[in-house]
Amino acid sequence: MATVPVYCICRLPYDVTQFMIECDACKDWFHGSCVGVDEDDAPDIDIYHCPNCEKTHGKSTLKKKKNWSKHDTGQSTDIKAVQNGSQVFIKELRSRTFPSADDVVVKLGGSQLTLDYLEENGFNEPILVQKKDGLGVSMPAPTFYISDVENYVGPDVGVDVVDVTKQTDSKMKLKEFVDYYYSTNRKKVLNVINLEFSDTRYQHIVESPQIVRRLSWVENYWPDDALLGKPKVTKYCLICVKDSYTDFHIECGGASVWYHVLKGEKIFFLIKPTSANLSLYERWRSSSNHTEMFFADQVDKCYKCTLKQGQTLFIPSGWINAILTPVDCLAFSGHFVHNLSVEMQMRAYEIEKRLKVKTLTPFPNFETACWYVGRHLLERFKGLHKANKQPAPYLIHGAKIINGAFRAWTKKQALLEHEDELPENMKPSQLIKDLAKEIRLSEVFFICQSKSNSQSKSNSHSSQASKKAGGGAGGGNNSKRPTKRLPKKPRKSSSIESLDYDDDQDHMDACFKDSDYVYPSLESEEDNPVFKSRSKKRKSSDDTPYSPTARVGPSVPRQERPAREGARVASIETGLAAAAAKLSHQEQQKTKKKKKSTKKKTIVIEEPPKISQDSSSPEHNLDSQDGSLTDHEFNTGTVKSPGGPQPMAPGVFLSQRRPSMSSPNNSTNSTSTNTSKCPVLLSCVSSTAKRLKKGMATAKQRLGKILKIHRNGKLLL
Repeated sequence: MATVPVYCICRLPYDVTQFMIECDACKDWFHGSCVGVDEDDAPDIDIYHCPNCEKTHGKSTLKKKKNWSKHDTGQSTDIKAVQNGSQVFIKELRSRTFPSADDVVVKLGGSQLTLDYLEENGFNEPILVQKKDGLGVSMPAPTFYISDVENYVGPDVGVDVVDVTKQTDSKMKLKEFVDYYYSTNRKKVLNVINLEFSDTRYQHIVESPQIVRRLSWVENYWPDDALLGKPKVTKYCLICVKDSYTDFHIECGGASVWYHVLKGEKIFFLIKPTSANLSLYERWRSSSNHTEMFFADQVDKCYKCTLKQGQTLFIPSGWINAILTPVDCLAFSGHFVHNLSVEMQMRAYEIEKRLKVKTLTPFPNFETACWYVGRHLLERFKGLHKANKQPAPYLIHGAKIINGAFRAWTKKQALLEHEDELPENMKPSQLIKDLAKEIRLSEVFFICQSKSNSQSKSNSHSSQASKKAGGGAGGGNNSKRPTKRLPKKPRKSSSIESLDYDDDQDHMDACFKDSDYVYPSLESEEDNPVFKSRSKKRKSSDDTPYSPTARVGPSVPRQERPAREGARVASIETGLAAAAAKLSHQEQQKTKKKKKSTKKKTIVIEEPPKISQDSSSPEHNLDSQDGSLTDHEFNTGTVKSPGGPQPMAPGVFLSQRRPSMSSPNNSTNSTSTNTSKCPVLLSCVSSTAKRLKKGMATAKQRLGKILKIHRNGKLLL
């Protein structure tokens, strides 16, 4: 099992909330508080050496002063960190080398990118399609340009414009930006990446790829008559000038994204969404000076992918990416959430909420979309089960995660934050319960089907083996053996019928856990108001005979071992002794009234050995001889006499029947001891025991009545 990596001189695991700095010598990470480095001073350090490396490599050095400031204004001021997106930053970025994206990007033809392909291979790595043929995508003619965008969208439409050098955004009219774009003297580097045009005349000119339309939650599951309109994230126009730069980010809602370059070129810097990288990203993004730190320097690998004119790139959910525009570029893109990446989408959404970042391209009403998807999956699962078909494994996995999120969002303490995203005319608690039931049905069906398939394979394998063993009579006999080991059909059906679909049994912890990450938002559901009412069909209907020890301890065979001295309770022993004496006296009185000639026989009936052996353990063998019991005598003030194994009451060991202190005639007791070995008397005991009253038929019931041990297991003395 892999151990959690530790860092710093304190040797603690990584914590996203604490600032850390990397040693340039040993490449280990250290907490700023542990090595005396303030987070605000870190950007001024050129080469940092930890306390151990200072002995051999010397002390840390600061950056030299240069004639450019934080925003590259050309003024000579004190040294400040380079701003991401500044001209100095872009120049350095162009000169650096990165691993080729060929190691992670899958190249396909347009007709190869189908739903069947993604269901079989997954959508976990970027996909590059070099030609749009077969993609089912519609794009403007090559003569289409920026002025045409203004004509279709409208010159007075407000657009979000990013000042690349400062990495800040502002508003301006589209006409003003087009004028800037065509000007010969661009004093600033401005970038438009948030122009969504799905509700303009422009929408019919551009059509997203067919695979996107088949996967998109918004396109397929959002009702047309919903009070909330469909999220507008499907069609974006990107107008980027030379040296435009978009810093590292994860698409909002963990959405996947497609890009198609109509004119120009784009360079993508791609980072895998591993647990370590996502944690580093969250720490970097939450830092106050993250715009002065190049995030790619904090991860092990950052891949470079160049997207040329006419090519289309699909980036999966969760991938951390930055974009550089080396030349003027006109491109189109769109965001989409889908069933193939539910887990990563939900994780990215949680990161987004923790960071509280107001990005330029939010995914509006993400939770509402999830509720619509949950309702769709419920109906889909029901239809498949009626047709005796099994949902795809990725659908079951996604449904688990969505239902787990529903539970978290409907908790009493969280409901106020999430209730605005609940769709109208939807009953959350009923949806959660019904979806959990269908998920469990799917899992049981899958397990039974797997067992059936494995059994049939083993049977088939056995019948090949029987043929190889030889023909004739021997071969015929061997060939019949597998038929006796057919799948257990009754067991399969009964397991499905006996399932209890209480909503509190739908544990989602396993759905939100993988080898790298435990989903952060899942908590226990004890305080969930949705699940306060529980089913009553679990009430016990046990009709087994009453046993004084049945509810005291586990029903497993007791080990034969001597009891420890000093483990007895004096009050219990005294009470049990009095109870035994009372039992003896009562039995004697009853037999005297019935028939005087059977005095000795009735005395034998109340012989304690039968009582003690039944009450000691429900599984105790009456014929067994436990020598350990004879070593611990119940002390009532009498002298110990020799004898074999004798009765054992609950919590007390008796080695031999003692004369009753309340009995007026001790000779009667001695006679019973002598006659207990007579087979005639023993036969009389069995015949007399059958005539006892109801509720007193067994030794357990008689002792329970006398000791007043009720069915709840309490001892009342």
